[in-house]
Amino acid sequence: MEHTKISTDIEQNIKQFQQLFADSADIKMKEMRLGKGKKRRCFLAYIEVAVSNMLLETTALGRLLAALSELPDRDLNQVLNENAMGISDVTPYDTIEDAAQGMLTGDAILFVDGYGHALKIADKGYPGMGVQEPDSEKVIRGSKEGFTDSIKTNTALIRKRVRSTRVRVEEVQEGVRSHTAIDLVYMADLKYTSVLEKIREKITEYEIDGVMDSGTLEQLAEKKWYSPFPQFQTTQRPDRAALAVLEGRIVLLCDNSPVALILPTDLNSFLKTSDDYYNRFGVATFARILRYMAAFFAMTLPGLYLAVTNFHTQILPTPLLLSFWEARIGVPFPAALEVILMEISFELLREAGVRLPGAMGNTIGIVGGLIIGQAAVDANLVSPIVVIVVAFTALCSFSIPNEEFAFSFRILKFYVIVLSAWLGFFGFLIALLTVFIHLSRLESFGIPYLMPFVGADVNDYHDERDSIWRAPLKKMVRRPIYAKRGERIRLRKK
Repeated sequence: MEHTKISTDIEQNIKQFQQLFADSADIKMKEMRLGKGKKRRCFLAYIEVAVSNMLLETTALGRLLAALSELPDRDLNQVLNENAMGISDVTPYDTIEDAAQGMLTGDAILFVDGYGHALKIADKGYPGMGVQEPDSEKVIRGSKEGFTDSIKTNTALIRKRVRSTRVRVEEVQEGVRSHTAIDLVYMADLKYTSVLEKIREKITEYEIDGVMDSGTLEQLAEKKWYSPFPQFQTTQRPDRAALAVLEGRIVLLCDNSPVALILPTDLNSFLKTSDDYYNRFGVATFARILRYMAAFFAMTLPGLYLAVTNFHTQILPTPLLLSFWEARIGVPFPAALEVILMEISFELLREAGVRLPGAMGNTIGIVGGLIIGQAAVDANLVSPIVVIVVAFTALCSFSIPNEEFAFSFRILKFYVIVLSAWLGFFGFLIALLTVFIHLSRLESFGIPYLMPFVGADVNDYHDERDSIWRAPLKKMVRRPIYAKRGERIRLRKK
Protein backbone atom coordinates (compact mmCIF):
# COMPACT_ATOMS: atom_id res chain seq x y z
CA MET A 1 0.00 0.00 0.00
CA GLU A 2 1.41 3.37 -1.04
CA HIS A 3 1.67 6.09 1.58
CA THR A 4 1.14 9.80 0.96
CA LYS A 5 3.54 12.06 2.80
CA ILE A 6 1.93 14.86 4.80
CA SER A 7 2.43 18.22 3.10
CA THR A 8 3.07 21.62 4.67
CA ASP A 9 0.17 22.83 2.51
CA ILE A 10 -2.94 22.19 4.60
CA GLU A 11 -5.26 22.29 1.57
CA GLN A 12 -3.55 19.24 0.13
CA ASN A 13 -3.78 17.39 3.44
CA ILE A 14 -7.48 18.20 3.80
CA LYS A 15 -8.18 16.97 0.28
CA GLN A 16 -6.31 13.68 0.85
CA PHE A 17 -8.01 13.06 4.21
CA GLN A 18 -11.47 13.78 2.86
CA GLN A 19 -10.88 11.34 0.01
CA LEU A 20 -10.01 8.60 2.48
CA PHE A 21 -13.20 9.14 4.51
CA ALA A 22 -15.64 10.18 1.81
CA ASP A 23 -19.31 9.42 2.64
CA SER A 24 -18.52 8.66 6.30
CA ALA A 25 -21.10 10.50 8.38
CA ASP A 26 -19.48 9.54 11.70
CA ILE A 27 -16.13 11.15 10.84
CA LYS A 28 -16.14 14.80 11.88
CA MET A 29 -13.73 17.25 10.23
CA LYS A 30 -13.43 20.83 11.43
CA GLU A 31 -11.34 23.75 10.17
CA MET A 32 -10.12 26.29 12.72
CA ARG A 33 -7.53 29.04 13.09
CA LEU A 34 -4.81 29.14 15.72
CA GLY A 35 -2.32 31.71 17.01
CA LYS A 36 -2.81 35.14 18.53
CA GLY A 37 -3.95 36.73 15.29
CA LYS A 38 -5.94 33.62 14.31
CA LYS A 39 -3.96 33.52 11.06
CA ARG A 40 -2.75 29.92 11.07
CA ARG A 41 -5.24 27.42 9.61
CA CYS A 42 -5.63 24.01 11.20
CA PHE A 43 -7.78 20.98 10.53
CA LEU A 44 -9.13 18.57 13.16
CA ALA A 45 -10.51 15.11 12.33
CA TYR A 46 -12.08 12.67 14.78
CA ILE A 47 -14.75 10.00 15.19
CA GLU A 48 -17.96 11.50 16.50
CA VAL A 49 -18.46 9.71 19.83
CA ALA A 50 -14.78 9.01 20.54
CA VAL A 51 -13.70 12.61 21.22
CA SER A 52 -15.13 14.84 23.95
CA ASN A 53 -16.00 18.50 23.54
CA MET A 54 -12.83 20.14 22.22
CA LEU A 55 -13.78 23.41 23.95
CA LEU A 56 -13.53 21.84 27.39
CA GLU A 57 -10.22 22.71 29.03
CA THR A 58 -10.47 19.61 31.22
CA THR A 59 -9.48 17.44 28.21
CA ALA A 60 -6.00 17.12 26.69
CA LEU A 61 -7.34 18.23 23.32
CA GLY A 62 -9.13 21.25 24.79
CA ARG A 63 -6.04 22.35 26.72
CA LEU A 64 -3.81 22.01 23.66
CA LEU A 65 -6.12 24.01 21.37
CA ALA A 66 -6.61 26.72 24.02
CA ALA A 67 -2.84 27.04 24.51
CA LEU A 68 -2.10 27.12 20.78
CA SER A 69 -4.69 29.86 20.30
CA GLU A 70 -2.66 32.20 22.51
CA LEU A 71 0.74 31.58 20.93
CA PRO A 72 2.42 33.95 18.43
CA ASP A 73 2.25 32.52 14.92
CA ARG A 74 6.05 32.27 14.60
CA ASP A 75 6.30 29.99 17.68
CA LEU A 76 3.67 27.44 16.68
CA ASN A 77 5.91 25.04 14.75
CA GLN A 78 8.57 24.93 17.46
CA VAL A 79 6.02 24.33 20.21
CA LEU A 80 4.41 21.51 18.21
CA ASN A 81 7.79 19.92 17.43
CA GLU A 82 8.87 19.89 21.05
CA ASN A 83 5.43 19.17 22.55
CA ALA A 84 6.24 22.14 24.77
CA MET A 85 2.71 22.21 26.14
CA GLY A 86 3.47 18.91 27.92
CA ILE A 87 0.34 17.17 26.64
CA SER A 88 0.73 13.44 27.18
CA ASP A 89 0.39 10.90 24.38
CA VAL A 90 0.82 13.25 21.42
CA THR A 91 2.09 11.14 18.51
CA PRO A 92 3.39 12.72 15.27
CA TYR A 93 2.69 11.03 11.92
CA ASP A 94 4.48 11.57 8.63
CA THR A 95 1.90 10.07 6.23
CA ILE A 96 -1.83 10.55 5.64
CA GLU A 97 -2.50 6.80 5.95
CA ASP A 98 -0.75 6.53 9.33
CA ALA A 99 -2.69 9.57 10.57
CA ALA A 100 -5.96 8.00 9.43
CA GLN A 101 -5.08 4.76 11.22
CA GLY A 102 -4.25 6.76 14.35
CA MET A 103 -7.64 8.44 14.24
CA LEU A 104 -9.35 5.04 13.95
CA THR A 105 -7.93 4.08 17.35
CA GLY A 106 -10.40 6.61 18.79
CA ASP A 107 -8.19 9.71 19.06
CA ALA A 108 -8.19 13.11 17.33
CA ILE A 109 -5.84 14.08 14.47
CA LEU A 110 -4.65 17.67 14.10
CA PHE A 111 -3.15 19.16 10.92
CA VAL A 112 -1.58 22.64 11.07
CA ASP A 113 -0.79 24.73 8.00
CA GLY A 114 2.95 24.98 7.41
CA TYR A 115 3.69 22.01 9.70
CA GLY A 116 4.71 18.78 7.92
CA HIS A 117 3.31 16.32 10.48
CA ALA A 118 -0.10 15.29 11.79
CA LEU A 119 -0.55 15.00 15.55
CA LYS A 120 -2.57 12.30 17.26
CA ILE A 121 -4.01 13.63 20.51
CA ALA A 122 -5.41 11.06 22.91
CA ASP A 123 -8.93 11.66 24.19
CA LYS A 124 -11.67 9.61 25.83
CA GLY A 125 -11.65 7.01 23.02
CA TYR A 126 -14.36 4.59 21.99
CA PRO A 127 -17.24 3.92 24.37
CA GLY A 128 -17.00 0.67 26.30
CA MET A 129 -18.13 -1.16 29.42
CA GLY A 130 -16.28 -0.55 32.65
CA VAL A 131 -14.65 -3.12 34.92
CA GLN A 132 -17.22 -5.65 36.12
CA GLU A 133 -17.25 -9.04 37.79
CA PRO A 134 -16.77 -11.80 35.19
CA ASP A 135 -19.73 -14.09 34.47
CA SER A 136 -17.56 -17.20 34.38
CA GLU A 137 -14.76 -18.35 36.72
CA LYS A 138 -16.65 -17.44 39.87
CA VAL A 139 -14.54 -17.54 43.02
CA ILE A 140 -15.39 -17.46 46.72
CA ARG A 141 -12.22 -15.67 47.76
CA GLY A 142 -10.23 -13.20 45.70
CA SER A 143 -10.70 -10.24 43.39
CA LYS A 144 -14.09 -9.59 41.79
CA GLU A 145 -12.67 -7.58 38.89
CA GLY A 146 -12.89 -8.92 35.35
CA PHE A 147 -11.36 -7.96 32.03
CA THR A 148 -13.20 -5.46 29.81
CA ASP A 149 -13.40 -4.89 26.05
CA SER A 150 -10.62 -2.28 26.21
CA ILE A 151 -7.11 -3.66 25.75
CA LYS A 152 -5.57 -0.65 27.52
CA THR A 153 -7.77 -1.23 30.57
CA ASN A 154 -6.86 -4.92 30.57
CA THR A 155 -3.10 -4.31 30.49
CA ALA A 156 -3.56 -1.78 33.30
CA LEU A 157 -5.45 -4.38 35.39
CA ILE A 158 -2.48 -6.76 35.10
CA ARG A 159 0.05 -4.01 35.90
CA LYS A 160 -2.08 -3.06 38.91
CA ARG A 161 -1.35 -6.52 40.31
CA VAL A 162 2.26 -6.93 39.14
CA ARG A 163 3.95 -3.59 39.75
CA SER A 164 7.32 -4.52 38.36
CA THR A 165 9.56 -2.78 35.86
CA ARG A 166 10.23 -6.21 34.35
CA VAL A 167 6.68 -6.57 33.04
CA ARG A 168 6.73 -6.07 29.27
CA VAL A 169 3.79 -5.30 26.98
CA GLU A 170 4.41 -5.88 23.27
CA GLU A 171 1.77 -4.64 20.83
CA VAL A 172 1.14 -5.86 17.29
CA GLN A 173 -1.77 -5.31 14.93
CA GLU A 174 -3.66 -8.15 13.27
CA GLY A 175 -6.40 -8.03 10.65
CA VAL A 176 -5.78 -6.53 7.23
CA ARG A 177 -8.95 -4.44 7.53
CA SER A 178 -9.72 -4.39 11.25
CA HIS A 179 -6.17 -3.50 12.45
CA THR A 180 -6.97 -4.99 15.85
CA ALA A 181 -4.43 -4.36 18.61
CA ILE A 182 -2.93 -7.52 20.16
CA ASP A 183 -0.83 -7.26 23.35
CA LEU A 184 1.64 -9.85 24.64
CA VAL A 185 2.23 -9.42 28.39
CA TYR A 186 5.11 -11.23 30.07
CA MET A 187 7.87 -10.96 32.66
CA ALA A 188 11.15 -10.16 30.88
CA ASP A 189 13.42 -12.19 33.17
CA LEU A 190 11.13 -15.26 33.50
CA LYS A 191 9.95 -16.03 29.98
CA TYR A 192 11.68 -18.32 27.51
CA THR A 193 12.70 -16.28 24.45
CA SER A 194 12.12 -19.27 22.15
CA VAL A 195 8.52 -19.62 23.39
CA LEU A 196 7.87 -15.90 22.88
CA GLU A 197 9.25 -16.09 19.33
CA LYS A 198 7.02 -19.10 18.55
CA ILE A 199 3.98 -17.20 19.81
CA ARG A 200 4.86 -14.14 17.72
CA GLU A 201 5.30 -16.37 14.69
CA LYS A 202 1.98 -18.16 15.24
CA ILE A 203 -0.17 -15.05 15.65
CA THR A 204 1.34 -13.41 12.54
CA GLU A 205 1.35 -16.55 10.40
CA TYR A 206 -1.95 -15.80 8.65
CA GLU A 207 -3.49 -12.76 7.00
CA ILE A 208 -7.15 -12.31 7.89
CA ASP A 209 -9.67 -9.55 7.23
CA GLY A 210 -10.50 -8.95 10.88
CA VAL A 211 -9.89 -10.19 14.41
CA MET A 212 -12.99 -9.61 16.52
CA ASP A 213 -12.03 -11.77 19.49
CA SER A 214 -9.08 -13.67 20.94
CA GLY A 215 -10.87 -16.88 19.89
CA THR A 216 -9.97 -16.14 16.25
CA LEU A 217 -6.25 -16.08 17.09
CA GLU A 218 -6.64 -19.19 19.23
CA GLN A 219 -8.03 -21.19 16.30
CA LEU A 220 -5.41 -19.94 13.83
CA ALA A 221 -2.49 -20.62 16.18
CA GLU A 222 -3.49 -24.10 17.40
CA LYS A 223 -1.00 -26.74 16.33
CA LYS A 224 -3.51 -29.62 16.36
CA TRP A 225 -6.75 -27.98 15.21
CA TYR A 226 -8.67 -31.27 15.21
CA SER A 227 -8.24 -31.85 18.95
CA PRO A 228 -11.34 -31.38 21.12
CA PHE A 229 -9.08 -30.10 23.92
CA PRO A 230 -8.15 -26.39 23.97
CA GLN A 231 -4.41 -25.77 23.65
CA PHE A 232 -4.65 -22.20 24.95
CA GLN A 233 -6.01 -21.44 28.40
CA THR A 234 -8.63 -18.67 28.55
CA THR A 235 -9.48 -16.40 31.44
CA GLN A 236 -11.57 -13.32 32.17
CA ARG A 237 -9.83 -12.70 35.49
CA PRO A 238 -6.92 -10.23 35.79
CA ASP A 239 -5.62 -11.97 38.94
CA ARG A 240 -5.43 -15.30 37.06
CA ALA A 241 -3.54 -13.60 34.24
CA ALA A 242 -1.21 -11.90 36.73
CA LEU A 243 -0.44 -15.25 38.39
CA ALA A 244 0.38 -16.67 34.95
CA VAL A 245 2.79 -13.79 34.25
CA LEU A 246 4.53 -14.48 37.58
CA GLU A 247 4.89 -18.13 36.54
CA GLY A 248 6.81 -17.11 33.41
CA ARG A 249 3.90 -17.61 31.02
CA ILE A 250 2.73 -15.18 28.35
CA VAL A 251 -0.71 -13.55 28.37
CA LEU A 252 -2.25 -12.56 25.05
CA LEU A 253 -4.83 -9.75 25.13
CA CYS A 254 -7.00 -8.83 22.15
CA ASP A 255 -8.71 -5.46 21.79
CA ASN A 256 -12.54 -5.61 22.00
CA SER A 257 -12.37 -8.93 23.85
CA PRO A 258 -12.67 -9.52 27.62
CA VAL A 259 -11.07 -12.98 27.26
CA ALA A 260 -7.30 -13.31 27.63
CA LEU A 261 -5.27 -16.28 26.38
CA ILE A 262 -2.60 -17.81 28.63
CA LEU A 263 0.15 -19.84 27.00
CA PRO A 264 1.79 -22.29 27.23
CA THR A 265 -0.71 -24.38 29.16
CA ASP A 266 -1.46 -27.94 30.23
CA LEU A 267 -4.40 -30.06 31.35
CA ASN A 268 -3.73 -29.40 35.03
CA SER A 269 -4.04 -25.61 34.57
CA PHE A 270 -7.61 -25.93 33.31
CA LEU A 271 -8.70 -27.54 36.58
CA LYS A 272 -7.22 -24.86 38.83
CA THR A 273 -8.98 -21.71 40.03
CA SER A 274 -7.60 -18.44 41.37
CA ASP A 275 -8.83 -19.04 44.91
CA ASP A 276 -6.93 -22.35 45.07
CA TYR A 277 -3.96 -20.16 45.98
CA TYR A 278 -5.85 -17.93 48.42
CA ASN A 279 -7.30 -20.78 50.51
CA ARG A 280 -5.42 -23.19 52.75
CA PHE A 281 -3.93 -26.26 51.10
CA GLY A 282 -6.51 -28.68 52.55
CA VAL A 283 -9.45 -26.76 51.11
CA ALA A 284 -7.74 -26.35 47.72
CA THR A 285 -6.74 -30.02 47.53
CA PHE A 286 -10.24 -31.25 48.34
CA ALA A 287 -11.76 -28.95 45.70
CA ARG A 288 -9.26 -30.12 43.08
CA ILE A 289 -9.92 -33.80 43.76
CA LEU A 290 -13.63 -33.11 43.27
CA ARG A 291 -12.91 -31.34 39.96
CA TYR A 292 -10.75 -34.19 38.64
CA MET A 293 -13.47 -36.69 39.56
CA ALA A 294 -16.08 -34.45 37.95
CA ALA A 295 -14.05 -34.21 34.73
CA PHE A 296 -13.73 -38.01 34.58
CA PHE A 297 -17.42 -38.71 35.19
CA ALA A 298 -18.55 -35.90 32.84
CA MET A 299 -17.01 -37.92 30.01
CA THR A 300 -17.52 -41.52 31.14
CA LEU A 301 -20.60 -41.97 33.34
CA PRO A 302 -23.31 -42.50 30.64
CA GLY A 303 -21.00 -44.85 28.71
CA LEU A 304 -20.11 -46.78 31.87
CA TYR A 305 -23.83 -47.15 32.68
CA LEU A 306 -24.52 -48.60 29.20
CA ALA A 307 -21.54 -50.95 29.33
CA VAL A 308 -22.59 -52.38 32.70
CA THR A 309 -26.36 -52.65 32.14
CA ASN A 310 -26.15 -54.00 28.56
CA PHE A 311 -23.12 -56.34 28.73
CA HIS A 312 -21.77 -56.85 32.25
CA THR A 313 -24.75 -57.10 34.59
CA GLN A 314 -22.94 -59.76 36.66
CA ILE A 315 -20.82 -57.09 38.35
CA LEU A 316 -23.92 -55.44 39.85
CA PRO A 317 -25.47 -56.58 43.13
CA THR A 318 -28.75 -58.46 42.53
CA PRO A 319 -31.00 -55.91 44.35
CA LEU A 320 -29.52 -53.06 42.28
CA LEU A 321 -29.91 -55.03 39.05
CA LEU A 322 -33.57 -55.78 39.85
CA SER A 323 -34.12 -52.10 40.62
CA PHE A 324 -32.71 -51.16 37.19
CA TRP A 325 -34.87 -53.80 35.52
CA GLU A 326 -38.08 -52.60 37.22
CA ALA A 327 -37.32 -48.99 36.27
CA ARG A 328 -37.07 -49.99 32.59
CA ILE A 329 -40.36 -51.89 32.42
CA GLY A 330 -42.51 -50.33 29.70
CA VAL A 331 -39.72 -48.19 28.15
CA PRO A 332 -39.96 -48.74 24.36
CA PHE A 333 -36.41 -47.67 23.43
CA PRO A 334 -33.09 -49.51 23.77
CA ALA A 335 -30.93 -48.23 26.63
CA ALA A 336 -28.39 -46.64 24.23
CA LEU A 337 -31.04 -44.63 22.37
CA GLU A 338 -32.64 -43.68 25.68
CA VAL A 339 -29.35 -42.24 27.00
CA ILE A 340 -28.54 -40.41 23.75
CA LEU A 341 -32.02 -38.82 23.61
CA MET A 342 -31.77 -37.59 27.19
CA GLU A 343 -28.22 -36.29 26.70
CA ILE A 344 -29.25 -34.36 23.58
CA SER A 345 -32.28 -32.96 25.46
CA PHE A 346 -30.07 -31.70 28.30
CA GLU A 347 -27.55 -30.22 25.85
CA LEU A 348 -30.40 -28.39 24.08
CA LEU A 349 -31.65 -27.04 27.42
CA ARG A 350 -28.14 -25.86 28.31
CA GLU A 351 -27.73 -24.11 24.95
CA ALA A 352 -31.16 -22.48 25.28
CA GLY A 353 -30.26 -21.28 28.78
CA VAL A 354 -27.07 -19.66 27.48
CA ARG A 355 -28.79 -17.89 24.58
CA LEU A 356 -31.86 -16.62 26.42
CA PRO A 357 -31.40 -13.31 28.24
CA GLY A 358 -30.74 -12.98 31.98
CA ALA A 359 -33.07 -14.62 34.45
CA MET A 360 -35.07 -16.29 31.68
CA GLY A 361 -32.02 -18.35 30.72
CA ASN A 362 -31.54 -19.60 34.30
CA THR A 363 -35.22 -20.43 34.54
CA ILE A 364 -35.35 -22.46 31.34
CA GLY A 365 -32.33 -24.48 32.42
CA ILE A 366 -33.76 -25.46 35.81
CA VAL A 367 -37.49 -25.65 35.10
CA GLY A 368 -37.03 -27.15 31.63
CA GLY A 369 -34.82 -29.92 32.99
CA LEU A 370 -37.28 -30.79 35.76
CA ILE A 371 -40.36 -30.69 33.54
CA ILE A 372 -38.88 -32.63 30.62
CA GLY A 373 -37.26 -35.23 32.86
CA GLN A 374 -40.41 -35.82 34.92
CA ALA A 375 -42.69 -35.84 31.86
CA ALA A 376 -40.43 -38.33 30.05
CA VAL A 377 -40.46 -40.67 33.07
CA ASP A 378 -44.26 -40.39 33.50
CA ALA A 379 -44.75 -41.14 29.79
CA ASN A 380 -42.50 -44.23 30.09
CA LEU A 381 -40.17 -42.84 27.41
CA VAL A 382 -37.12 -43.09 29.69
CA SER A 383 -36.33 -44.75 32.98
CA PRO A 384 -35.71 -42.72 36.17
CA ILE A 385 -32.17 -44.10 36.49
CA VAL A 386 -31.22 -42.62 33.08
CA VAL A 387 -32.49 -39.19 34.16
CA ILE A 388 -30.33 -39.47 37.30
CA VAL A 389 -27.25 -40.54 35.31
CA VAL A 390 -27.68 -37.74 32.76
CA ALA A 391 -28.36 -35.11 35.44
CA PHE A 392 -25.30 -36.19 37.46
CA THR A 393 -23.17 -36.06 34.29
CA ALA A 394 -24.36 -32.51 33.61
CA LEU A 395 -23.60 -31.54 37.22
CA CYS A 396 -20.05 -32.90 36.82
CA SER A 397 -19.46 -30.86 33.66
CA PHE A 398 -20.62 -27.69 35.46
CA SER A 399 -17.94 -28.31 38.11
CA ILE A 400 -15.09 -27.88 35.59
CA PRO A 401 -13.83 -24.28 36.02
CA ASN A 402 -12.92 -23.59 32.38
CA GLU A 403 -15.90 -23.57 29.99
CA GLU A 404 -13.89 -24.49 26.87
CA PHE A 405 -12.27 -27.40 28.69
CA ALA A 406 -15.66 -28.59 29.96
CA PHE A 407 -17.00 -28.52 26.40
CA SER A 408 -14.30 -31.03 25.39
CA PHE A 409 -15.71 -33.57 27.84
CA ARG A 410 -19.25 -32.86 26.68
CA ILE A 411 -18.21 -33.81 23.13
CA LEU A 412 -16.17 -36.87 24.12
CA LYS A 413 -19.08 -38.10 26.24
CA PHE A 414 -20.93 -39.10 23.04
CA TYR A 415 -17.82 -40.89 21.73
CA VAL A 416 -17.66 -42.98 24.92
CA ILE A 417 -21.44 -43.66 24.75
CA VAL A 418 -21.22 -45.02 21.17
CA LEU A 419 -18.24 -47.32 21.83
CA SER A 420 -19.68 -48.55 25.14
CA ALA A 421 -23.09 -49.28 23.59
CA TRP A 422 -21.36 -51.19 20.78
CA LEU A 423 -18.63 -53.17 22.57
CA GLY A 424 -19.50 -52.91 26.24
CA PHE A 425 -16.72 -52.54 28.78
CA PHE A 426 -14.18 -53.37 26.08
CA GLY A 427 -15.44 -50.37 24.06
CA PHE A 428 -15.36 -48.22 27.19
CA LEU A 429 -11.67 -49.05 27.72
CA ILE A 430 -10.87 -48.43 24.04
CA ALA A 431 -12.50 -44.98 24.30
CA LEU A 432 -10.46 -44.14 27.43
CA LEU A 433 -7.26 -45.45 25.86
CA THR A 434 -7.64 -43.40 22.66
CA VAL A 435 -8.37 -40.24 24.68
CA PHE A 436 -5.28 -40.76 26.87
CA ILE A 437 -3.10 -41.52 23.83
CA HIS A 438 -4.34 -38.30 22.20
CA LEU A 439 -3.63 -36.32 25.38
CA SER A 440 -0.12 -37.78 25.58
CA ARG A 441 0.61 -36.51 22.06
CA LEU A 442 -0.66 -32.98 22.69
CA GLU A 443 1.62 -30.12 23.62
CA SER A 444 1.37 -26.37 24.00
CA PHE A 445 4.45 -24.51 22.72
CA GLY A 446 6.78 -27.33 23.77
CA ILE A 447 5.09 -28.11 27.11
CA PRO A 448 3.49 -31.61 27.32
CA TYR A 449 -0.27 -31.38 27.83
CA LEU A 450 -0.14 -33.95 30.64
CA MET A 451 2.50 -32.02 32.60
CA PRO A 452 3.20 -32.58 35.54
CA PHE A 453 1.95 -36.18 35.29
CA VAL A 454 4.60 -36.75 32.62
CA GLY A 455 8.05 -35.15 32.54
CA ALA A 456 7.84 -34.00 36.15
CA ASP A 457 11.53 -34.87 36.64
CA VAL A 458 12.48 -31.94 34.36
CA ASN A 459 11.66 -29.60 37.26
CA ASP A 460 12.76 -32.01 40.02
CA TYR A 461 9.14 -33.05 40.67
CA HIS A 462 8.24 -29.64 42.14
CA ASP A 463 5.36 -29.19 39.67
CA GLU A 464 3.64 -32.22 41.24
CA ARG A 465 3.13 -30.13 44.38
CA ASP A 466 0.58 -28.07 42.44
CA SER A 467 -1.37 -30.78 40.62
CA ILE A 468 -4.25 -32.92 41.95
CA TRP A 469 -3.12 -31.97 45.43
CA ARG A 470 -1.84 -28.53 46.39
CA ALA A 471 1.05 -28.52 48.81
CA PRO A 472 1.19 -26.03 51.69
CA LEU A 473 2.27 -22.62 50.40
CA LYS A 474 5.55 -22.78 52.36
CA LYS A 475 6.52 -25.88 50.35
CA MET A 476 5.79 -24.35 46.93
CA VAL A 477 9.15 -22.63 46.64
CA ARG A 478 9.71 -23.07 42.90
CA ARG A 479 7.97 -21.67 39.86
CA PRO A 480 6.49 -24.15 37.35
CA ILE A 481 8.35 -25.41 34.29
CA TYR A 482 7.13 -22.41 32.24
CA ALA A 483 9.70 -20.14 33.91
CA LYS A 484 13.23 -19.90 32.55
CA ARG A 485 15.70 -22.32 34.09
CA GLY A 486 17.70 -20.51 36.76
CA GLU A 487 14.75 -18.21 37.57
CA ARG A 488 12.43 -20.73 39.21
CA ILE A 489 12.82 -19.82 42.89
CA ARG A 490 9.76 -17.76 43.89
CA LEU A 491 9.68 -18.19 47.68
CA ARG A 492 12.46 -18.03 50.20
CA LYS A 493 12.75 -17.13 53.85
CA LYS A 494 14.20 -13.68 54.60
